[in-house]
Amino acid sequence: MIPIQNIDHIVLRAVDLDAMLHFYGTVLGCPTLRRQDDLGLIQLRAGRSLIDLVPVDGRIGRAGGAAPGAAGAGGRNVDHFCLHVDPFDEAAIRAQLAAAGISAGPVESRNGAQGEGPSIYLNDPDGNQVELKGPPWGPGEKR
Repeated sequence: MIPIQNIDHIVLRAVDLDAMLHFYGTVLGCPTLRRQDDLGLIQLRAGRSLIDLVPVDGRIGRAGGAAPGAAGAGGRNVDHFCLHVDPFDEAAIRAQLAAAGISAGPVESRNGAQGEGPSIYLNDPDGNQVELKGPPWGPGEKR
């Protein structure tokens, strides 16, 4: 069994970034934790988790295809959601996924609600992208 602890973050594609920042930041009170304008990524703290906003015209947002609400274009507004896995045992995770006939991408270092650490992307049966994210790297571990 993959030891899922909680939802680490969700990534929302934004057509109107200012409106989304106002809603999540001002109305709901999620402060901006980090901005990476070169990627088109704004991370907001939502308790122990993160809400990532990616403008559809930014680097990450463009990779997601058509904008949400785009008529006939298959647009979507959820890029992916991330589950926090601890401990993160790559071999065990891959073995369990393989036994279920599910393939996953390479382990890469990505930032999440607890910090930067290992993560793997995969798709659920409906094609939703899921990230399995381990705890932050320890001293000298970062890849």
